[in-house]
Amino acid sequence: MDRSTLILVTTLILFVAFALGWFARWLMTRLSPIENGNMTEVDRLAQALHDAEETRDQAIVYGEERERQLMNQLTQTDAELRAIMESLGEARAEVEMMQAEIERLQA
Repeated sequence: MDRSTLILVTTLILFVAFALGWFARWLMTRLSPIENGNMTEVDRLAQALHDAEETRDQAIVYGEERERQLMNQLTQTDAELRAIMESLGEARAEVEMMQAEIERLQA
């Protein structure tokens, strides 16, 4: 066996040993039960996640409700503004009519 073949075989053997070791570790991790201390941490994290999701859902509902209220208020304000502008236009027309009448009477 020459030198390059020896290096290639040694590399292949080391790689296979590494892959088998990695697979064995992964398998042991999957098959071993979770330790009690870790389970407590997992439970705590799950509860924190649940609380965060509830808070997010409440914030979304509040945001949608507030948006509806503001849109309703905007619509009402817009309607009031149109009514006021219409009344102002009528008042201006009436003032112009009265001024024209006053000028006609003075002439």
